[in-house]
Amino acid sequence: MGAATPPKITEVEIHGVEPIPDAERTARPLDLFRLTFGGANTIATVVLGSFPIIFGLSFRDALLATLLGVILGAAILAPMALFGPRNGTNNAVSSSAHLGVHGRVVGSFLSLLTAVAFFSISVWTSGDVLVGGANRAIGLPMTDLALGVAYGIFALLVLVVCIYGFRFMLLVNKVAVIAATVLFLLGIFAFGGTFDPGYAGIFGPGADAQTNALYWPSFVGAALIVMSNPVSFGAFLGDWARYIPRETPRWQPMAAAFCAQLATLVPFLFGLVTAAVVATNAPQFIDEGNYIGGLLEVSPGWYFLPVCLIALIGGMSTGTTALYGTGLDFSSVFPRFSRVQATVFIGALAILFIFIGRFAFDIVASISTFAVLIVTCTAPWMVVMMIGWVVRRGWYDSDSLQVFNRRQRGGRYWFAHGWNFRALGAWLVSAALSLCFVNLPGQFVGPLGDLADGIDLSIPVGLGLAAVLYPVLLFAFPEPRDAYGPDGSRFVPTGPPAGIPITSVDDDRSEPEEVTVHG
Repeated sequence: MGAATPPKITEVEIHGVEPIPDAERTARPLDLFRLTFGGANTIATVVLGSFPIIFGLSFRDALLATLLGVILGAAILAPMALFGPRNGTNNAVSSSAHLGVHGRVVGSFLSLLTAVAFFSISVWTSGDVLVGGANRAIGLPMTDLALGVAYGIFALLVLVVCIYGFRFMLLVNKVAVIAATVLFLLGIFAFGGTFDPGYAGIFGPGADAQTNALYWPSFVGAALIVMSNPVSFGAFLGDWARYIPRETPRWQPMAAAFCAQLATLVPFLFGLVTAAVVATNAPQFIDEGNYIGGLLEVSPGWYFLPVCLIALIGGMSTGTTALYGTGLDFSSVFPRFSRVQATVFIGALAILFIFIGRFAFDIVASISTFAVLIVTCTAPWMVVMMIGWVVRRGWYDSDSLQVFNRRQRGGRYWFAHGWNFRALGAWLVSAALSLCFVNLPGQFVGPLGDLADGIDLSIPVGLGLAAVLYPVLLFAFPEPRDAYGPDGSRFVPTGPPAGIPITSVDDDRSEPEEVTVHG
């Protein structure tokens, strides 16, 4: 028999987190590039790109901080593209092999919270730009009603795309990647005459000693904010990479993820350049931290429409990639929900959260801090996953990965009642200490945040500690031999095989029914 025909774009995707059938794994690394780049080629990334200037750096130093953050973040992110093609499922499910059958919920809730945060940011920023642009262009009043209508329409469009699923989302991003990039490049003509590459910032010979003492905290903080963007994709790459065939050379999905983040220099540099223009021509907006208002103020009239289109197209990309992963993860944590049901449920809650947060509470700025804190906790989880891949030689047992989703117990990755204290301990300690080193002035400063003269060391501490602590625990408390493949472990010792069978519980009986035995 020939290979099954892949579903049409207009068919609602039926797959949840169960392994994607080989016949339907027709995506290419280029598709992973489009989705990853499309999810970041947005006005939200532009706003992140403005932060180095808002922090007071010169254009030259802001450019260096941006390049450093993007390249380091891309290098950290790239290995997370390996799990989807290998296991045909998302990264949270793949984490069962390292954190345990039950411990994998850590990845699910990290990605769920990150997705809701970034979905909210995309709706808020895109809605504000659309209404602000309409206000400047045609005099539309910037009322709560106008903003509410913009948020509602935008959020519902995103929800519809996510309900249709992967292939429809891929189509949207194929269009969005090209369209948004062209619109960003039009900015060369819009701001070329007002941009000053010699913009000096607030640091330098003319500044007092107290101001210059903030230079390195500002530089490092700017680089880490930029780096948080690629790191935020770590839990989601498997959502899209699971449709790539298993036999694809490993370097290809890694290269796709890495190059997609390098491509985000387009929106980052747009934000950087325009922030410098705002700081030169309308500095009051930078002083207020109101980059969006400043962008609309300095944009020539003919560029209002492109700015609005960037907000609409780019916001759709970010919103769909975030909300799609949310529905997928929720369906994996609560298997009674299908992917579509979970997407609708979480989408409705997220939309409610958007309206309450925007109009009932002053948490629009706080959600950005919330997203940074989530990324701070996600970074050590990514390190645990990458080290786990190396010591397992990239070998995973698909049946044992699906134990939680099938409401079973046991298998290679059961460890201690479904929890692997080695990986969980390394993640928990690293994430907790990482949070202690967060330094976001005026928003959140951890108890150790001022230890390095105001320099935010949260992500470096989280990454470094996890990279040391997890191998130490693997040596001190070797995992069972049958947690590894036929070639055994790499670099770390193993203990006796646990031999825990996979069992399922019949609804009509209290005793578990044995399904299969490992080890």
